[in-house]
Amino acid sequence: MKKDKKMGLSTRSIHSGEIRYNEYGSITTPVVQTSTFIFRGTHEIDQLQKGAKGRFEYGRYGNPTQVAAEAKLAALEDAEDAVLFSTGMSAITTTLFALLNSGDHMIITDDAYKRTLDFCTTCLQKFNIGCTVVKMCDYKAMEKAIRKNTKIFFSESPTNPYLNIMDQEKMVAIYKKRGIKIISDSTFATPYNQRPLEYGVDLVIHSATKYLAGHNDILAGVVLGKKEIVQPVREYLKITGGCIDPHSSYLLIRGLKTFELRMERLNANGQTIAEYLEKHPKIKRVYYPGLKSHPHHDVAVKQMKGFGAVVTFVMDDNVKTVHKFLSKLKFINIGPSLGGVESLITHPATVSYYKLTKEQRLKLGIRDGLVRLAVGAENAEDIIGDLAQALG
Repeated sequence: MKKDKKMGLSTRSIHSGEIRYNEYGSITTPVVQTSTFIFRGTHEIDQLQKGAKGRFEYGRYGNPTQVAAEAKLAALEDAEDAVLFSTGMSAITTTLFALLNSGDHMIITDDAYKRTLDFCTTCLQKFNIGCTVVKMCDYKAMEKAIRKNTKIFFSESPTNPYLNIMDQEKMVAIYKKRGIKIISDSTFATPYNQRPLEYGVDLVIHSATKYLAGHNDILAGVVLGKKEIVQPVREYLKITGGCIDPHSSYLLIRGLKTFELRMERLNANGQTIAEYLEKHPKIKRVYYPGLKSHPHHDVAVKQMKGFGAVVTFVMDDNVKTVHKFLSKLKFINIGPSLGGVESLITHPATVSYYKLTKEQRLKLGIRDGLVRLAVGAENAEDIIGDLAQALG
């Protein structure tokens, strides 16, 4: 189905990219579970060489189920093109390898995903690619870090775990005029809540594992933008091999069909839970862009449709206190991910950053009392009830 901006988000979520009239007549896009594709004659080899649509050769180079999922994602983000990967990290690393050369320089914000920072500050150095880390939302520092060989600015918005919000207009104003490509990891925002491409961002990346697939059952990543920028990334993927498998592509398609419905509930739950926690006497501080107390609330209101379902809060800076609270939860599961229909809660200090010393963690803002709640699609009153009894 051709992308039509006049159609609503749910209509696009359900119908865009689908192989509507497949040879089996199935209403769902088939899972083309194969590693290789055969030719019915030499005329089909000619079709492949001429770039005929729907003609495939080998699974690493593309698959019909994958292509259907990519088209659906492009429609949701209003992007010209999309390329899927086996994981969000594969999407990030392949994109940077495809667009950077030895001798180039990039800039990244300091509270980007830990593994993204690790890759940019350590792995890229091996290839003589420089990386400067700047403070998130410090626009003067972001501009000051530019060098003659700067090719990419990479950031996230909202960020993990404090949900800082980048002002898209200010960011684009700094880098666009200098010809520096802007890449935004918009996993926490999703295409429902924020559209970086509309502000002039060059590429948007999502860990499709999270809100896009929405059911905690696959790993996937996606890069979206104009074809001229996405195509080099797609070609590099064919070399590096971090391709998504057909069955995961199908599960992503299935999850996306309820994308708008899920995001409406998740946004509402996130706001309700954040307001509840902010009033709770045992909670010292709540970080959620939908609260007026959040340092970037005004920016979030200006450029976001909703504020997502991640709520970060601070309890007493005592690991035992936090662990006692976590152990009392009845149905909110302890786990480090987000974006699914099940609520998940994690303690960054002892789950994601346990290999660091306390001093190293504190430099990153990871306090002992910091807790991140990824609110699910359960009834808000039940989530509150579980939190209340555990806090009590």
